[in-house]
Amino acid sequence: MAAAAAPTVFLLMVNGQIESAQFPQFDDLYCKYCFVYGHDWAPTTGLEEGISQITSKNRDAQQALVWNFPIDITFKSTNPSGWPQIVVSVYGPDLFGNDVVRGYGAVHVPFTPGRHRRTIPMFVPESTSKLQKITSWLMGRHPEFTDPKVVAQGEGREVTTVRSQGFVTISFNVVTKDMKKLGYDVSPSDMQNPSIVSLTDGIHNH
Repeated sequence: MAAAAAPTVFLLMVNGQIESAQFPQFDDLYCKYCFVYGHDWAPTTGLEEGISQITSKNRDAQQALVWNFPIDITFKSTNPSGWPQIVVSVYGPDLFGNDVVRGYGAVHVPFTPGRHRRTIPMFVPESTSKLQKITSWLMGRHPEFTDPKVVAQGEGREVTTVRSQGFVTISFNVVTKDMKKLGYDVSPSDMQNPSIVSLTDGIHNH
């Protein structure tokens, strides 16, 4: 019987949920998500993007906005460079009832298999002058990115004026397949310093 052919791709299976958000000054918010990844990656099953229901603050001391919005996707790749990131955008009504962005944020899918939770600091772009700020308030138009994926890309972000605003918490369940067979070790032998040297080198070079 012929030996099984060596794998040429590895799989990254991700599920979990966008659990909740903290935006003390806002209420009645919903979120959108999308994944950003490198050229060697391709989704095989699941959803690359989604939009949640609108949620209102809990009336307890935490005043969390709870979505528990599911994410579920599988990627295949030949190269860990361009490891997937999830980009989250949060929206809600302004004083005039217009939907405006309340925060953008991004985080890499965790590198090591298992259960993880990440809290993402969110930010919004700001008008650069007082006149623009007054005009955008009067017109009900707030600065926002035409494509939220730029949040994950970094290029040009340093010339954008932003303001920190809120946090979003995401839980991940991560499973990988055939990474070791392709020479990548993501075993969580030391959770503070997982052995993913080849991974992070590829990501930083991407």
